[in-house]
Amino acid sequence: MANFFNEMYVDGGAEVRPHYRAFEDWLAEQPSDMLARKRAEADLIFRRVGITFAVYGSDAGTERLIPFDIIPRIIPSSEWQQLQTGLKQRVQALNLFIHDIYHDQNIVKAGVLPADQVFRNAQYRPEMQGISVASDIYAHIAGVDIVRAGAGEFYVLEDNLRVPSGVSYMLEDRKMMMRLFPDLFARHKVAPVAHYPDLLLDMLRSVAPQGVDNPTVVVMTPGMYNSAYFEHAFLAQQMGVELVEGQDLFVNDNHVYMRTTRGPKRVDVIYRRVDDDFLDPLVFRSDSSLGVAGLLSVYRAGRVTLANAIGTGVADDKSIYPYVPDMIRFYLSEEPILNNVPTYQCRKKDDLQYTLDHLSELVVKEVHGAGGYGMLVGPASTKAEIDAFRERLIAKPEGYISQPTLALSACPTYVESGIAPRHIDLRPFVLSGKTVTMVPGGLTRVALKEGSLVVNSSQGGGTKDTWVLEN
Repeated sequence: MANFFNEMYVDGGAEVRPHYRAFEDWLAEQPSDMLARKRAEADLIFRRVGITFAVYGSDAGTERLIPFDIIPRIIPSSEWQQLQTGLKQRVQALNLFIHDIYHDQNIVKAGVLPADQVFRNAQYRPEMQGISVASDIYAHIAGVDIVRAGAGEFYVLEDNLRVPSGVSYMLEDRKMMMRLFPDLFARHKVAPVAHYPDLLLDMLRSVAPQGVDNPTVVVMTPGMYNSAYFEHAFLAQQMGVELVEGQDLFVNDNHVYMRTTRGPKRVDVIYRRVDDDFLDPLVFRSDSSLGVAGLLSVYRAGRVTLANAIGTGVADDKSIYPYVPDMIRFYLSEEPILNNVPTYQCRKKDDLQYTLDHLSELVVKEVHGAGGYGMLVGPASTKAEIDAFRERLIAKPEGYISQPTLALSACPTYVESGIAPRHIDLRPFVLSGKTVTMVPGGLTRVALKEGSLVVNSSQGGGTKDTWVLEN
């Protein structure tokens, strides 16, 4: 681990970084068995509250706890300011790109981005062409995955603009830390995150259809068997709005209504956690029982807002990712504040050849993949796995990108052997309405297996509380 940037220590542990000193002093005062007791208490409470994550196809059952680590990831305010400015810039450009793609397509006409990358993309929705959406905002909620590598520079790993999840774990992790360690918060000025549901509701109300003064907002879930159902229910409860399924909604007279015990109630804003394909069986998948027949016609007429908009996936696809810095230059006439990870596009002959020649060194990802599935981590793979992946890559090169294996930063983590460094990333959440807002922090995910770079919950990763210091 000596080759990785350590969030807490300088020079392989010789010196504590200034923003971690108060925490280290506190840690040194604690009895040796304290962390084990506190972790057991956290597991018990999380299980009792029902903070679980469904793992599809898992032999272990349908739900399990996401492991929670009790050592926080601490970010000084100066670093957070840089991150926040860069994230707002990036999400602003992505929203401008999505609007452009479904309207004038100037970025394609200018030759900045190849037309086939957009219009042959599985996430491009021709049904959205020419549709005006409220405030021209498409990605109202963005979860941008950030990693730190090298000497400590931040990179954007991917943009999640469809139905990004994880914010409930950010909120519950903070609540848990404050419950377990109130004395720690007395020693640190940790910026609050608990107001996120208020910001989310304000944003959703701000993008209601024109002329609606007191909008009705709902959270739309695929149902209790979805992996993120806990989050859907949690956010609806925290915002004080109804949690609905497709069967609770219907279209009449070109408006969307919700069935209630007092009769139909018009719905103006739908924070949907249902994928595009399942939203309207009259337009997309006809076998979908999760959506609302006629929803797209109401959307076209501007009488309901969907957050996020249909078709946002065209901007977070991994084949589009390499062009985001160019989008920032094109739409904002600014240089990107946050860098992309260097990326090889395997649809390009030279990039494919480089990837094939260096498979054992690279991370190769499916352009439509998510959740840590469908990828090859070369340095951690066997020769047989690399050879099998090589065949897939040769058969369908346009379906993959490759990137260097980043030396992700490590943070001290409480594991079975004690406190040890483990690799982490960060998913801050950016809200775009009439203004762009964020809470100071995000979801820090941690790869609990020694040496692992895969932090996804579906692949055995855990989470940490993320502290942004206010001074």
